[in-house]
Amino acid sequence: QVQLVESGGGLVQPGGSLRLSCAASLSTFSIYVMGWYRQAPGKQRELVATIISGDTTNYADSVKGRFTISKDNARKTVYLQMNSLSPEDTAVYYCNAKRVGMPNNYWGQGTQVTVSS
Repeated sequence: QVQLVESGGGLVQPGGSLRLSCAASLSTFSIYVMGWYRQAPGKQRELVATIISGDTTNYADSVKGRFTISKDNARKTVYLQMNSLSPEDTAVYYCNAKRVGMPNNYWGQGTQVTVSS
């Protein structure tokens, strides 16, 4: 049973920072495309950032320059460093693990990020 366990969400003031973590129980973590998605109330889930083998990264335009995705293959953990947060970043953030060309596609339970003064 694959598990993705997110942590690090919470309440932060505008302009603040948070770091999300996602620990994965994947035996072949390094070959998965790891990603962060978010879903705000009343909106569809959207891509935030992804990272693949070789540390190639991809970001949504709305977070470029503010968010950084990284991973630690030894710890089987992916991170999302979020800086200069704004109320528009308020959402439930989900960790995702996907294996290219295979049906393997896993989601975490989500962690709430609220940006408010």
